[in-house]
Amino acid sequence: MRVEIYKRKNWQIITIADIKELLNYKDLLYMLVKRDISVIYKQTVLGIFWALIKPVTQMVTFTLIFGKFAGIEKDVNAEIPYAVFTFIALVPWTYFSSSVTNATSSLISGEVFITKVYFPRVLIPLTSVISKLFDFVIAFMLMLLLLIIFGIKPSYHIIFIPALILIMITASFGIGLWLSALAIQYRDINQLMVFLTQILMFFAPVIWPIAYIPEKYLFLYSFYPMVGVIEGFRASILGLDAMPWNLIWPGAVSSFLLLVTGLIYFRNKENIFADVV
Repeated sequence: MRVEIYKRKNWQIITIADIKELLNYKDLLYMLVKRDISVIYKQTVLGIFWALIKPVTQMVTFTLIFGKFAGIEKDVNAEIPYAVFTFIALVPWTYFSSSVTNATSSLISGEVFITKVYFPRVLIPLTSVISKLFDFVIAFMLMLLLLIIFGIKPSYHIIFIPALILIMITASFGIGLWLSALAIQYRDINQLMVFLTQILMFFAPVIWPIAYIPEKYLFLYSFYPMVGVIEGFRASILGLDAMPWNLIWPGAVSSFLLLVTGLIYFRNKENIFADVV
């Protein structure tokens, strides 16, 4: 199927025709997502428990090192155990970091599909982003179990969680589109992702409270999409503070811009993928 495009200074703009074509391949997307999930857990001893090992290990490590030794827990609301404080942030963060990392290398690992069969290439990084939702759901269920163990009742603000998840997915997909299109030409990006995700985590309010950021920098900082998502998760689930809409909406805007520009950039690099893999 030939996709209708418009050209502006040699750049192709995403159109309704592109979206319709993508919808025509929804069955292929389902199969790719199912394959990704099954490949990860097939013939493993621990199975789906692997989805919990990373966030749980990080929670324990952060609680001991940053909570106890560094004394950060004293700056967290006394009603909330530091382990719960960090794990609530690690649930969306682990999804974000793993989906972006997998999406970045998805075109390279999907070389066989790119060179042999035609389909919208955007399905490849999209598969990585969607398949990681399986791990996210498992970690989210463990988080609810932790709330029960510590006797914490979720707030009615939990109804806003779907909106926060949408921002989280949008940001992950937008960044994944940019990095996957770049990584297929510049293979160093795959190696840099190991360090980049660590740096981004420490820049996000995962192990420390948002109060550490000076008020005059807070608005600019909130354009980092995961800031509003993480603080929104805490407010939605714990209900100790009002929903931080002042942090959420800038992150939503930047997530949307990342998605739109990522789609355009990916679309304009798509024709060279088969030549460079």
